[in-house]
Amino acid sequence: MRQLPETDRDALRIAQHPQFARWLEQITATGGCAHPVHLSGSTTTLDAVTGEILRHYDTRTEPGERLLVRCRNRRASVCAPCSRLHAGDTYHLVRAGLLGGKNIPTTIRNRPRLFITLTAPSFGPVHRAGAGPCRPRRAGGTCAHGRPVGCGVVHAPDALLVGQPLCAGCYDYTAHVLWHAHAGILWDRFTRDVRRHLASSAGLVQSHFSQHARLSFARVAEYQKRAAVHVHAVVRLDGPAGPDDQPPLWGTTDQLTDAVRASAQRVLVRTPYGPAIGELALRWGTQLDARPLHADADGADDDAVAAYVAKYVTKGASETGAGTDYRLTSWQDIDAAHVSDHVRTLMRTAWLLGGLPEYEPLRLRTWAHTLGYRGHILTKSRAYSTTYAALRAERAHHLGHITIPDTTTDASWRYVGSGHTPGAALIAAGIADDLAESRRLGVEMRQEGEWGR
Repeated sequence: MRQLPETDRDALRIAQHPQFARWLEQITATGGCAHPVHLSGSTTTLDAVTGEILRHYDTRTEPGERLLVRCRNRRASVCAPCSRLHAGDTYHLVRAGLLGGKNIPTTIRNRPRLFITLTAPSFGPVHRAGAGPCRPRRAGGTCAHGRPVGCGVVHAPDALLVGQPLCAGCYDYTAHVLWHAHAGILWDRFTRDVRRHLASSAGLVQSHFSQHARLSFARVAEYQKRAAVHVHAVVRLDGPAGPDDQPPLWGTTDQLTDAVRASAQRVLVRTPYGPAIGELALRWGTQLDARPLHADADGADDDAVAAYVAKYVTKGASETGAGTDYRLTSWQDIDAAHVSDHVRTLMRTAWLLGGLPEYEPLRLRTWAHTLGYRGHILTKSRAYSTTYAALRAERAHHLGHITIPDTTTDASWRYVGSGHTPGAALIAAGIADDLAESRRLGVEMRQEGEWGR
C-alpha cells in the first residue's frame, strides 16, 4: 500500500468503507460533480392538519454524516458534469423563447424575431487570422513607438498572435477596460432606445410603448480573440402582455430591424470624469449583424441559435483566453496568472483604474479577472421564456421529488465543506465519464431510430 500513489491509496480506503455503496449513490446523483457541496442537517415533512410526521431525512445516517449536492458551476473547466447540466438548461431556456414550450405558447414563432450581434469598438489594430496576409501595408512604416504598422503574415485561426495588438503602446487599454465596465449599461440603454425608436416609428408617445408592445430578449456575452466582449442576443417583439399576447400590426420584423440598427449607432455612455483620464464616450462597434429568424423554416436555425448560446455559457476563461476563472486579490496574482501579455496588461489596467476614486463604484479590482466586465454571461428579460429555477423544479419532479400537498416542511441545513479527496475525485471522474458516455450512446440510438425498439 505504501508504494501506491496517494490517490490510489485514498481510492482503496474509500472502497473499503462500510457505506461505500451509499457514497456511490450520492456521487451518481450529483452526476459525478467535481466539486460537490457538503451539507449537514435534516428535513421533516409534517401533515399540516394533524402534525403527523410523513417523512424524515437526516444526514446522520449518511457516509461522513453529510449529503453531497451539485456545485452547479457553469464552467466546463471547473466542473464538466455541472456545466453539461447548465448547458442543457440554457438550451431549453433559449429555445423556449424561440419555438415555445415550457409554458410559452408556440405562436411566438410567428413574432418578429432577430438574432443580433453587437461588438466592441476598436481600441487599436490587432493581428487577424484569414486566408490573406494580416494587415498588409505596401508603404510599410512604423508607429510612434517604432513598431511596424502592418504585419503581412498569414495567421492560422489558432495562432497565438491572433487578437494581440500590433503595438501594445498604441493600444487603448484604458478604453478597453472602461468599455467592459460599462457594457451592461450600454446594453440597457440600447434596449430602451430600441423601444423608443419603435414607438416613434409607430407614431406613439414613447412613454406609452409598454401599453402596445413588449421587447423580450436573451443575450450572451462572448470574448473575442482580442479579449473584448461582444454580445449575441435573441430579440423578440410581443404584445403588451408578453408571450401570450400578439404584437401590434405595426410591429414587423423590418421595423424591429431598423430600430436595432439605429439604436446600435446612436447609443452613447459617458464615463465619470477624472483628472487622469478625462471623460470617455463609449459606443458599440461599427460591426453589427441583425438576422431575422423566419417561422417558415424547419426549425434548424432556431435550434442552432439555442445550441450556440448553450455551448458558449459553459466556456471558462482558460478556453476563451480572456481573464481567469478566479478572482484576483493582489498585484502579485496578476503576475502569476497564466494569461497572454495582452490579457495581463488589461488586468493591470483594471487594477490601476480601480484605485482611482472616480471609478470606485465600478469595482474594477473585484472584476480584474474578467478584464473589467461586470455582467453575467447570460441574461434575459423577464417575459422572454422560462427560468432556470422552473427548469430545475421540472427536473426534480421528473426524478420523483414530488411536493406532497397540504404539508409543512421543517428543514435545518448547514454547510460543512466542499470538494473531494484525491481518491474520491478519481472515482467521481470515472462516474462522470460513464454517465457522459451513456448520454452519448443514447443520443446516437435516438438518431438512428433504435431507441425504444
